[in-house]
Amino acid sequence: MTAMSSRYARVAQLSAAEFRAHLPEALTIYMNAMNYPQGTAEQRTPMWLAHMLREGWRNVVALDSDDRLLGLAYGYRGLPGQWWHEQVRKGLSRAGTRDTRWLDDYFELTELHVRPESQGAGLGERLLRDLLAGVDRPKVLLSTPEGPSKAWRLYRKLGFEDVLRDYNFAGDPRPFAILGRRLPLDPPEDVRQER
Repeated sequence: MTAMSSRYARVAQLSAAEFRAHLPEALTIYMNAMNYPQGTAEQRTPMWLAHMLREGWRNVVALDSDDRLLGLAYGYRGLPGQWWHEQVRKGLSRAGTRDTRWLDDYFELTELHVRPESQGAGLGERLLRDLLAGVDRPKVLLSTPEGPSKAWRLYRKLGFEDVLRDYNFAGDPRPFAILGRRLPLDPPEDVRQER
């Protein structure tokens, strides 16, 4: 475990084995954040374990002093043939978009979630910045439910732009937005002010 200091919590990059040890807790945070029903964890567990084997998989987590998970973020290199990649490609095609350059050489920010009681203090931004700091791809893509939310405001604040809007993934009736951004991220505002 590589620890990084934080004023919010201890933020760390976990090994695959350490991440697996926190998986039940991580999936609970995910289900609460996405408003999914209780049985979702059983469906998602094998998927998240498979994601850990993908090229470029990386994660960061926030832990409290008792090693309780406060938040998590993970992703990997997006490639043709992966379910999410193909869903976005189909969505762009249905929308009449012929320009699919966003799908060339990108990092897929697969999950970013913070416990509700830990939100609003900048932890989501910290996790996002720490996760993307070591990414060797020129851009990042993600999907998020449409509509006003803390996550939506965070992505807009950090310069994510629309790639595809009002998209419905199989198995979820809500409209989603696909957002993208060139990397690297700008330094946090407080770091820019110190220069």
